[in-house]
Amino acid sequence: MKRRQFIRNTGIAGGMIITSPLLAKSFDPDQYDFKLVDMHVHTTPRFSIDQILEVGKQKNIQFGIVEHPGRDIVDDASLLKYIDNLRQYPVYVGLQPTTPGWSKSFSKEALAKLDYVLMDPQTFEAGNSYGDPMRIWSFDTYVDDTEKFMEAYMEHTMKILESSEPLNIFGWPLFLPVCIARDYYELWTEERMQKIISAAKRRNIAFEINDLAHTPHERFINMAKEQGLKFTFGSDTRNEKTGRLDYCKQIAKKCNLKEDDFYRPERGID
Repeated sequence: MKRRQFIRNTGIAGGMIITSPLLAKSFDPDQYDFKLVDMHVHTTPRFSIDQILEVGKQKNIQFGIVEHPGRDIVDDASLLKYIDNLRQYPVYVGLQPTTPGWSKSFSKEALAKLDYVLMDPQTFEAGNSYGDPMRIWSFDTYVDDTEKFMEAYMEHTMKILESSEPLNIFGWPLFLPVCIARDYYELWTEERMQKIISAAKRRNIAFEINDLAHTPHERFINMAKEQGLKFTFGSDTRNEKTGRLDYCKQIAKKCNLKEDDFYRPERGID
């Protein structure tokens, strides 16, 4: 089962869903100082680019489309076909790899034709004492040693952020498996958050504010903002819920984010 199905079925995505006071508040859509761009949207045979654009017209939202390499996007030819198919539409064209080493399948010239690359740390090896691969969005993820998990999770996160592979947006920052989400604020220490921010700053990587996971929280956003980092919004959707950015807008307003605080790919789509 894919991450979106687990989260949709359980209604829980991470520590912020449990603890955030923002969830109980309404939001006035006219009270923000930035244009709405959802940079984390997927197409499917049942939810086409035309349907996505119709949602955009209704909600006055622009979109960035991402797909995972590895199934239909496996080499330069298939990557360029994917990019060319989307270029006829007013959207940003991105890629969302899931594991380090992904770029070996593509040339630098082909990757340069993308508008952006978004990657998150949700899948990694040896996340528990048994050395099993972990897919931490899964509701039944088991963490038997919390500190060991956090050490492995931080190591994996640093591997992504410090890699030489293309990366513009770090997705799902500070997400935790449901089984340890109650300790969210204790586990995400200032030291750990600063380590992530410093690594992103060295490569000028933006942080995604993820509406599905309700991460990251206010403290992290303010720390990153103070150090000059940029942000993006992401619904991480592939259905009619595309463009639902309630948490994103609320936390951005709370942190006083302005248009200049957001990462926008160089290619305009207006």
